[in-house]
Amino acid sequence: MKILSVQSLAIPDVKVIRFARFCDERGYFSEHFRTSDFQSHPTLAQAIPQPFVQCNEAFSRRGTLRGLHFQWQPKMGKLVRALAGRLIDFVLDIRPGSSTFGKIIGYDLPAVRERDFAEWIWVPPGFAHGTLLPEDTTIEYFCTASWNPAAEAAISPLAADFDWSLCDAALTKLFADVVAEGVLMTDKDRFAPSLTDWQADPRSALVTG
Repeated sequence: MKILSVQSLAIPDVKVIRFARFCDERGYFSEHFRTSDFQSHPTLAQAIPQPFVQCNEAFSRRGTLRGLHFQWQPKMGKLVRALAGRLIDFVLDIRPGSSTFGKIIGYDLPAVRERDFAEWIWVPPGFAHGTLLPEDTTIEYFCTASWNPAAEAAISPLAADFDWSLCDAALTKLFADVVAEGVLMTDKDRFAPSLTDWQADPRSALVTG
């Protein structure tokens, strides 16, 4: 795996990992993950100390909104990328005591075959994760823990009590526009607690980075 760069976003614990594609007239080849390259990278070895134990793939139709999901036992981090289509990834800090608690950021991850690179986004434990799909999209994500339905929850992405000040203005507008058009989402996500309601839940103290 040829890692080209590791970028910290507006919430520095969230990283974007750019890796190379090797292109010619036939198309491209890419080694998109190798454990040893993550473990030997000076930034990633510290940022992602746990091994990945599960890999998931999801297809979403245009206008789908998923999230904001999180799991606290065992703590789960996610490494996410778009295989086809366009993924807008949203990350909300829900770590008690964090200087960026309640702030949400977004990152645009289109799947562009013509590029000589592609990208992962790393969402650490302690963050609620959501995806907005402005077109038919397939995503893949590696997890540092297996799913535990007894210790996972969601915050509604439609809640009005987030702080969007760190989010790119264009992505904030895109989110608002897609929501105004009417999004595809589950009732479980739509009617999930607000951030304020989650703070009042005793389980919120269990969420740590």
